[in-house]
Amino acid sequence: MARLSRLVLPLLLVLSACGQVQDTRPGTPVAHRQAAFKEILKTFEPMGVMLREERFEPKEFKLLTEELLARRDGPWEYFGADTNYPPTHAKPDVWSDGEKFEAEKKNFKKVTDELVVAAKTGNQDKVGAAYRAVYDSCKSCHRQFKER
Repeated sequence: MARLSRLVLPLLLVLSACGQVQDTRPGTPVAHRQAAFKEILKTFEPMGVMLREERFEPKEFKLLTEELLARRDGPWEYFGADTNYPPTHAKPDVWSDGEKFEAEKKNFKKVTDELVVAAKTGNQDKVGAAYRAVYDSCKSCHRQFKER
């Protein structure tokens, strides 16, 4: 058993070192935009849970929409021309079809504005429809511009 653990432990250490590629470029733009998208998701996902589980709380939802609004611009500045390298999950189309990518970004901003307005009404049906519009916007952009 001791012999086996002497073989397995080093193998596990080597395999754990083979994790995700790190962003080592100056300013780490890919890492920054990935972190910014995660921050958006940390705000957006609790809204979806609230709606799916029929636990809609208008005041809490409104606060979450304000947080989303504050975070929604975070990733975009990190999509520079020289940021298509690992560990990115962005497809090359982000840079080759910049007009379409820009249209997706503008739509995301529009529907998040609409979600904020809906949240101010406290009406769950309006909020649900606005939430789905944001979700669909994210899904559309990911389908076109994100790998996996």
